[in-house]
Amino acid sequence: MAAHAAESDTVVPPMPERAPKALREAIAEHTPELLPDFDAHWKRAIADTYDLGPVPAFMARWWVEYALARDPKLDAHVHDLEHRAAYECTDIDEAKSLLEEASKIRYRVRELEPGD
Repeated sequence: MAAHAAESDTVVPPMPERAPKALREAIAEHTPELLPDFDAHWKRAIADTYDLGPVPAFMARWWVEYALARDPKLDAHVHDLEHRAAYECTDIDEAKSLLEEASKIRYRVRELEPGD
């Protein structure tokens, strides 16, 4: 599945190739608000250390961040779940349920493939 349209006819861009350069290019084009944090994290974890060991963890984190941010409706939904759990719930079981739902969404988008 390439890009799909949300209910508001907003086109969700496809996931890029699973490589740091391609992910950075997609972030710069479609979710530029993430770019400063992406670049700072890359510099701190990879570039300044000359250690490629953290690249898989870096990619896993930013793959999910981009997957959510490229779909404003999904991103808002996940942030709403997390906000309600942190600031509005007075029942621990309800808060746990909200966080589990957000976690399931994050886990699901982690599995997206390039072009999805």
